[in-house]
Amino acid sequence: MAHTLPKLSKRTTAGLVRRAAPAAARRKPADSKSSGGWKPLKLDGHIAFIALAFVLLGLIFTYSSSAFESASYFQRQLIFDGIGLVVALVLSQTFDRILKLKFCKPIYLVYMTWVLLIIVLFSREQANVHRWIDLGVFKLQPSEIAKVTLVLYTAQYLEGVAGRLAKNWKLMIKPGLVAGITLALILAEKDLGTPTLMGGVFVFMLLSAGARLWHFFLPGLFLSPLVIHQLLFVAYRRERIFSFLNPFASEGSSGYQLVQSFLAVGSGGWFGKGLGNSELKMQYLPAAHTDFIFSIMCEEVGMFVILVIAGFCWLLIRGVALASIAKTHFRALVIFGLTLTICCQAFFNMAMAIGLLPTKGIALPFFSYGGSSVIMTLAMIGIILNMAAVDSTRSTHLKEDLTHYANRNKK
Repeated sequence: MAHTLPKLSKRTTAGLVRRAAPAAARRKPADSKSSGGWKPLKLDGHIAFIALAFVLLGLIFTYSSSAFESASYFQRQLIFDGIGLVVALVLSQTFDRILKLKFCKPIYLVYMTWVLLIIVLFSREQANVHRWIDLGVFKLQPSEIAKVTLVLYTAQYLEGVAGRLAKNWKLMIKPGLVAGITLALILAEKDLGTPTLMGGVFVFMLLSAGARLWHFFLPGLFLSPLVIHQLLFVAYRRERIFSFLNPFASEGSSGYQLVQSFLAVGSGGWFGKGLGNSELKMQYLPAAHTDFIFSIMCEEVGMFVILVIAGFCWLLIRGVALASIAKTHFRALVIFGLTLTICCQAFFNMAMAIGLLPTKGIALPFFSYGGSSVIMTLAMIGIILNMAAVDSTRSTHLKEDLTHYANRNKK
């Protein structure tokens, strides 16, 4: 006699469905393979627009500020920008995954940076300093890499001690040593501006993570003799300080560059002389297409450089806003640290050009000619975009998934 399955009532069937639902809910959200392929992260339009606008303006002013080799500098800068944009795009989509690789832990990246900073000390001296490793077709500047790796390491460490830093100042010792070694190696290259910038960003990251101002009293007291020595007892730096205080008194020597910068900025007037019409770039103002490109911009477009200043202010405000809504301490600190690095360097350079700070060899991000600076600046933008996008994009994918808790009881 054939056996037949018992007929289930509607009530029983509904109960089985309800009991089966949690098992489906426990399944992992659909991955890219099951959801129709890889989905790119949605990038922040504000940051992306600012970066692209600055890249285009940077190319224009690189060509315009170069006196006799405009085409040559423009072509090389175009290549650097192209490489930088590719790096930024790749990092904007993959950086969170790259960090998960064992050999890409921030502390390992710091160790790699230390090796490069040691190698550069034994490289050929250029312009009386050791800052570049000559690779033939390209000159690598390890201090540009150090700006990124130190921020990444500091962010990871501070995430691990979140909530404890304010009550235990000893937690600052380990990152302080790592930062101290990094900055000391850069200082050994005869570069004071970059360690000053990086040290300031490092302190702001600690403060944003809960450190108190009094935590810096003893380290500041300890470092004061070193700072005084570097400023007052190193001859060329002492001359820069005095020429900054009264540049016209040393117009023919250490104050020459700053005086020429003043002439460029002042002669531009309200509306400038027009693109390409700078006179001070004709071998009067040294480093016109690198460190003092902002002076040439003032001479050629006048008060319209306010748009560039406003762009960096917009970048800073947007970066801080994105950091404030990030879902992890690490991402928040990375966005904050890298945004601060770019913007503080820009304000430092512009202030130097108009005589608010002593002259120092530090580039204007996106604008100054140079491979390492441009590529690493765009790499920072890529990382910022990735850190800002990864949470929001994943949240959107989860909400579209039928197994997400918000959709389980939808009729």
